Amino acid sequence: MSTTYQLTHLGALEAEAVHIFREVAATAERPVLLFSGGKDSVVMLHVAAKAFWPARIPFSVMHIDTGHNFDEVMAFRDATALASEIDLIVASVQDDIDAGRTVEETGPRATRNRLQTATLLRAINERRFDAVFGGARRDEEKARAKERIFSFRDEHGQWDPRKQRPELWQLYNGRHRQGEHFRVFPLSNWTELDIWQYIAAEDIALPSIYYAHRRTVISRDGMLLAATRFVTPANGEEPFESLVRFRTVGDATCTGCVESSAADADAVVAEIATTRTTERGATRADDRISDTGMEDRKKEGYF
Repeated sequence: MSTTYQLTHLGALEAEAVHIFREVAATAERPVLLFSGGKDSVVMLHVAAKAFWPARIPFSVMHIDTGHNFDEVMAFRDATALASEIDLIVASVQDDIDAGRTVEETGPRATRNRLQTATLLRAINERRFDAVFGGARRDEEKARAKERIFSFRDEHGQWDPRKQRPELWQLYNGRHRQGEHFRVFPLSNWTELDIWQYIAAEDIALPSIYYAHRRTVISRDGMLLAATRFVTPANGEEPFESLVRFRTVGDATCTGCVESSAADADAVVAEIATTRTTERGATRADDRISDTGMEDRKKEGYF
């Protein structure tokens, strides 16, 4: 009696990501995985662990730390690194500010988000990484929709969409000269809904702020920002308490939350299924600087 083996939709996405991890591990000399403690990097780490089980993950994990992160996410990052026995590298934006390599923004809407580029490129150059895994997905933003899975970066870490290489039949060209590198996106073909369905199916732990909780917020430019020590209310901005959760996690000065009662992964899946705005479009102020904000930053070397 013959049987037919079929992968589920999530199984196919996972298998593709596992293949990408193994391809990089087999061909790159010094890969590293970017890990912020956010949901996409948590899923990416989970899939990487599956790709090499029962062996340990054969590369380091790196966080570009702005110093303006949510406390819950930093605690989760450290606990995950300890439990997973991974080599966690922390590259600090504050170190580059102190050394005069970058200049901190000022004003009520100042953010360190853009300053991460200089810190990321410094860390890549100092440690000679030639493949950098990132959790970006094509559905997040129109500039990221242009990305290849193996995204070529020149000797300055810059991205040029015209110089990206074709990826036919899942064949990836990772050849590069000294000083050049690739950003590799194993979750490129996943959507936000896929991510949450996978989290629910695999019972993956996340920072608590991804689920509904009461928090003091301020309303700014059509978004709700958490009232933290990094965000100073401007004139006319009155803090108030609301039941919210975060769809994405980044610098606390530019990452908003949404009103929600979704207290677990299944409830988030149901909520996301009816949402028509991407998480970055709804909650990331740094993407609103211009119509080409993300693409301009990527050309400078951003994630």
